[in-house]
Amino acid sequence: MEPAGAVLEDHAVAVRDGRIEALLPADEARARYPGLPQTDLDSHVLIPGLVNAHTHAAMSLMRGLSDDLPLMRWLQEHIWPAEAKHVSPQFVRDGTLLACAEMLRGGITCFNDMYFFPEAAAEAAALAGMRVALGLIVIEFPSNYASDPEDYLRKGLALRDRLGDRPLASFCLAPHAPYTVSDASFHRIATLAAELDLQVHVHLHETAEEVARSVAEHGVRPLERLRRLNLVAPNLIAVHAVHLDDAEIELLGRHGCSVAHCPSSNLKLASGFARVQSMLEHGVNVALGTDGAASNNRLDLFQEMRTAALLAKAVAGNAEAMPAHAALRAATLGGASALGLGSVTGSIEPGKAADLVAVDLSAPELAPCYDPVSHLVYAAGREHVSDVWISGERRVQGGALLPEALSVLDTRWRIWQNALEGHADA
Repeated sequence: MEPAGAVLEDHAVAVRDGRIEALLPADEARARYPGLPQTDLDSHVLIPGLVNAHTHAAMSLMRGLSDDLPLMRWLQEHIWPAEAKHVSPQFVRDGTLLACAEMLRGGITCFNDMYFFPEAAAEAAALAGMRVALGLIVIEFPSNYASDPEDYLRKGLALRDRLGDRPLASFCLAPHAPYTVSDASFHRIATLAAELDLQVHVHLHETAEEVARSVAEHGVRPLERLRRLNLVAPNLIAVHAVHLDDAEIELLGRHGCSVAHCPSSNLKLASGFARVQSMLEHGVNVALGTDGAASNNRLDLFQEMRTAALLAKAVAGNAEAMPAHAALRAATLGGASALGLGSVTGSIEPGKAADLVAVDLSAPELAPCYDPVSHLVYAAGREHVSDVWISGERRVQGGALLPEALSVLDTRWRIWQNALEGHADA
């Protein structure tokens, strides 16, 4: 990803103490580092670990629950009732572990999570050895996790204080959406974000209905409401951002904001088509997210790269929109930068964490290969990921998951499936 557009052939990455020490020609690496263990990837491309910029990991336990419904009906009649009855620390731990297994096998090394009981998600991510940005969720209505906005914030900030020194964990403030968060709560979040230097991760302009509702209730569109509340800043991660006009795209770019683009979820929920090429042209940092497995069904950034690139071309009416390098950047350094982790991960550079993914290009469906980046975006899939390292520690080897906690998931998800099955027909 850095320098942009570069593809290095016959190179090696030297890793020491979990960090990238050097990037250099393979022959030179063998001579310079004769004592380091060596991994040969003769038919592979080595890429930075993929960064899932928006998900609700525990909702993997709701994968396929009440599909093919509009967003608000799906939420109000199926998802929210199921959450009210079943969401608990154990639900979040088990669901997040299931999500981690899927994401690791697909080359995702870091994910930005927004859900209840973030301490349980933190435990699961630690067991899987994954990098996680934990969303400190805020919503106006009570849940099994907290009673009111202050309770959500109090519990979230206490978790940050307890886990702030974990090397693979970071934190975001995560107000759910403008239609579920009050002005008073947004004011408090803006103040905390500035004081604590935290990202603000929020669903924004996801549907036309959301925008119309904001105009009716507040007299302005959601983004303008956030601007007036001092939340439009470089630390803003606007999730979905489907329904933006020219002035709003320009505003996000001028303030250095990020958009977590979730193309598959936008399509499945019929939310619309984000104007990604216009965002890129105006300097918006575009990242890619899967959303939760309940509204996408796959936590698969290879699929999101391909879908994002194809949709960008169709929406812009321009075959040159979001080329393969831009799509790969959105899935790696774009996501890391959105999370405030651009100096830590997202590219293969000396000094950064050794978050690395090997993709095997030897399969017949990937032959011939004229441009490996084109193949990564348009031809390869998560099934071609062979090996994954996070901070230099191997988490996937030859396609097999190595963390012990991920080897005994079947009993847990079967129990939750039996518990949740009735909500599919609610």
